[in-house]
Amino acid sequence: MVAQKVRAGREDDYRRWQERTSETVRTFPGFEGTEVYPPDSAAENEWVVVFRFAHLDQLSAWLDSAARRALIEQGRDLFEEPPAQEVLVGGAPVQDSVTAVISHEVRPDQEGDFVRWQGRVLAAQRTFPGFMGSELFRPVQGVQGKWVAVFRFDDRRHLDAWLVSAARTRLLDEGRAFFVSYDVRKVGSAFGSWFRFDSRAEEGAPPNWKQAMCVLLALYPTVQVLNLTVGSRFDALGVPGYLSLFLSNVLSVAILTWLLLPLINRVLAFWLVPDRARRRRTEVAGAALVALCWVAFLVLFAVTTG
Repeated sequence: MVAQKVRAGREDDYRRWQERTSETVRTFPGFEGTEVYPPDSAAENEWVVVFRFAHLDQLSAWLDSAARRALIEQGRDLFEEPPAQEVLVGGAPVQDSVTAVISHEVRPDQEGDFVRWQGRVLAAQRTFPGFMGSELFRPVQGVQGKWVAVFRFDDRRHLDAWLVSAARTRLLDEGRAFFVSYDVRKVGSAFGSWFRFDSRAEEGAPPNWKQAMCVLLALYPTVQVLNLTVGSRFDALGVPGYLSLFLSNVLSVAILTWLLLPLINRVLAFWLVPDRARRRRTEVAGAALVALCWVAFLVLFAVTTG
């Protein structure tokens, strides 16, 4: 992740320079994608660019390359100050959220106390509306010397409420014994998601296997009902099969996104984001309930369409 403060009036020049950078980085092995986040306002004036690579050594090859050094030299007069860079290893992208990235220069021999302090920060964050999850990234030897904390809220208003809160101010006063300095950067995301939860979800979304079970639970009856109703109507009107399938898929996605999956999120929230104290029992009960619903739908359609 690179944060860059662009000089006033040079935004168009910066966009063209960033396009050249994006075209260059695509040619490097392991490259997976680039994301550019403009500032929310002219006052902030900080652009954030995320480069994603499959492996750390492939990212390092890009960071140390002559091509990147040449691009930095070409764009030097576009920035108010040298860009700030953070390297994060691991973690997973979380959609439909706003993220704060805080890098800490931790005092020598204070790493253990710093980690415990971060645990207290997480406990406080969980009590704030809109909190979606937090991750702590250790320094990457030879590449990234700072500890980086990444936490997410569902929107900018909730994130800012945490950043200016009295609880965070008290924790920062306490944490200054463990770190020398810190920097805060905010990154927004405009992507949507079928699975969204509040501060009970540590990672912002349930595991993939739970998501798959829920999607199947909503998708199977939706497709069956559409085939029996809209599908037969399309056939009667002589709509070509390829177009009929496309229109049915449009209806399926709309029904899942705005009706069934939000409903499933609420009904199965006890299982999708269970409390730690009841996790094992809840995991089994929730999975059994979803499987039972599958069986019920199979029986229902077997009887009604047989």
